[in-house]
Amino acid sequence: VAVSIIIQELVEDLEAQFNDVVSRLTSKQFFQSDWDIASFAVFFTFIGMILLLIILVLIRCCCCCCCEDKKVHTYRLIFIS
Repeated sequence: VAVSIIIQELVEDLEAQFNDVVSRLTSKQFFQSDWDIASFAVFFTFIGMILLLIILVLIRCCCCCCCEDKKVHTYRLIFIS
């Protein structure tokens, strides 16, 4: 009996959140306060930085592999002398 009550409450919460999202989309009012705008900006700045780092890693791995052997020999010469 307790499990069915928990599931029912969960379904009601999900329906309320879904209805809130749908009402925001229909009213075209995506942000209700300045905090919503600020959190949106911070979130997408974070996602942008993650994507930038992934792109830089891919460039480093894919484009600089052929040049890496020359750098190793240069470093060895510096350390030997």
